[in-house]
Amino acid sequence: MKQAKSIVLIGLLSILIFGFGSSCKINTKNEESTNENGLKPNIIFYIADDQDIYDYGCYGNDKVYTPAVDRLAREGILFENAFTAQAICAPSRSQLLTGLYPLKNGCFANHTAVKPDIESVSKRMRALGYEVVRAGKSHLNPGSVFDWDKKWDAVHKEGVPREYIPLDSIEAYMKLATKPFFMYIASYYPHAEYFNVENFNAEDIEFFPFDENKKSDPAFVKRKAGYYRSIQEDNTQLERVLTYVDKYLDKNNTLFIYSADHGVSGKFTVKDVGLRVPLVARWPNVIKPGTKSAQLVHYVDVLPTFMDIAGGKPADELDGKSFLPLLRGEDKEIHTYVYGVRTNQNILNSEVFPSRMIRDKRYKYIRNFNSIEVMEQNIGNIPQVNYFIRRGAMAHKNEPFEELYDLQNDPFEQNNLIKDANHQDIKNRLKTDLFKWMESQGDFLNKEVGYMPLISAKGENGFKLDQDTPTRNIPDSIKNTLRKEDYLIINHW
Repeated sequence: MKQAKSIVLIGLLSILIFGFGSSCKINTKNEESTNENGLKPNIIFYIADDQDIYDYGCYGNDKVYTPAVDRLAREGILFENAFTAQAICAPSRSQLLTGLYPLKNGCFANHTAVKPDIESVSKRMRALGYEVVRAGKSHLNPGSVFDWDKKWDAVHKEGVPREYIPLDSIEAYMKLATKPFFMYIASYYPHAEYFNVENFNAEDIEFFPFDENKKSDPAFVKRKAGYYRSIQEDNTQLERVLTYVDKYLDKNNTLFIYSADHGVSGKFTVKDVGLRVPLVARWPNVIKPGTKSAQLVHYVDVLPTFMDIAGGKPADELDGKSFLPLLRGEDKEIHTYVYGVRTNQNILNSEVFPSRMIRDKRYKYIRNFNSIEVMEQNIGNIPQVNYFIRRGAMAHKNEPFEELYDLQNDPFEQNNLIKDANHQDIKNRLKTDLFKWMESQGDFLNKEVGYMPLISAKGENGFKLDQDTPTRNIPDSIKNTLRKEDYLIINHW
């Protein structure tokens, strides 16, 4: 009996010494991620809109003004091989906040919604004791999936071409925050419409193999100058947010991540200029300042990483993996491969030209399923469907059926090695693994050739390819000829 009482007393004493395990306490797995009071870290993710990874000082471009991002890189870690799977706004963001690739989460075409039964960052982080907040651009539906505890839309600002993030609301929240929070700050910059820059010079712009042929095009240079100025404006916003963090929060217990949703120069493609994204993180006392990682990481990894940091176990059904070990300084492989997808069918475009991509650290394989090389094999018995299949192939007639690049020696994907005899084993390996991944994702393109569906979405976000939009003109003889059964519905919201 005395022994039992002693055990109880020891247990009570342990509770008094170590605390009652409040909702702000991380479990022992991530104990080193807490601050001295045992509080879970605040997590802030700031995302810019349509900015190439090549247009940052910290990524090697000294002609663009990005002091705030460069500061984060000096104070934290810069990822050299971070990717999104789709170079379009909504599909890219859907991966970030669900931990699932676009084909699996349902947001595969721009301006469509994720599947209604998905648990996003809001539910998963709330269950781990976090308040979840959105500030700025949303672009994601349905609201039942992305059910923020607090949300503030962007605000109008005179003299600039785009809305501003709600800085006053962000500051007020940080000033009064009493519990761990995840804040998703989504900027409208530098996405066009850009600033109107009058005095521009081509020598002030950094050109690359994908756009150096436009160096003597005044209209392109002017647009690029406006884009640079919009990048600068976004850094102005980012600097303000960092000021609030340093002033009102425990900076040592706040993980701050910066990224951009995809590259503008590679939008609607599976090229690295579209899918490779900037990713910079600062977390004093955890991340060693001025470090870099060459490991492959992906947007689907962000949510699992947040859950890991919060003391939870990343769900098995997620596509991503936690890269918390990289933040802690371990050089650990997260992925052997990352993947990319492409669609040109949505509310604005009707070019049927789907692509899939697989990439390891050195090599990339691309399959363009409706290349003009194989277009005739995709033609069926429905004339109005055939029109759009041919239209897509012709719109991208210079893109081959298969592409293979050695990114170590050809980072801008200029030399297609698909027919090179010395690279056939690499091609076959990547192709085999790509189709395995496609099967695991439930991809509708599960055949080599001969199946080319027209895709659409259900409900108010649906789109019809046979109608004019601001970016496409459809011949009168084709307008309104597609029937419901001519489409494959990819979204069930």
